[in-house]
Amino acid sequence: MCQPTQDTNTSISSAAARKQDETVTPLARWIEGGVRGHFVVKRLKNADVVLTLSALERMRRIGDDFVGKKYDLTFEWSDDNKYCSELIRIVYDRGADAQLSPLRTLADFDLSSPEVQRLMKERYGNAIPLSEAVVSPSDLFDSALLREVTHN
Repeated sequence: MCQPTQDTNTSISSAAARKQDETVTPLARWIEGGVRGHFVVKRLKNADVVLTLSALERMRRIGDDFVGKKYDLTFEWSDDNKYCSELIRIVYDRGADAQLSPLRTLADFDLSSPEVQRLMKERYGNAIPLSEAVVSPSDLFDSALLREVTHN
């Protein structure tokens, strides 16, 4: 996921789940880091009404507050650190009063694969916080408030 910056055509803010800080990354480099360079751009269906200049400025300030903070590998719902989809949801919610998706809990997800089990054990030990509020990239992607603008 990405957070728009002032120049939404060339830059995004992203902290891929590679234990990085939140940083501003050129869009082309972010796309290169994806699967086969595939991307989809979505926008609020009612962006012309919701994304006023003041809302966009609030969204930018909220996003800027997280640049340089550590990526949240434990998916805690707090303002100390953020993970990618949490950051996007917070920016839209607080900046434009647009809740892109409902919150879910870790217990709502299929955590049964060996890779997920390994990561859960690595991050939480034996105390997996199944009631922790989370939002996934797919939750945002599937948001009924968004429409596709373009893709490749």
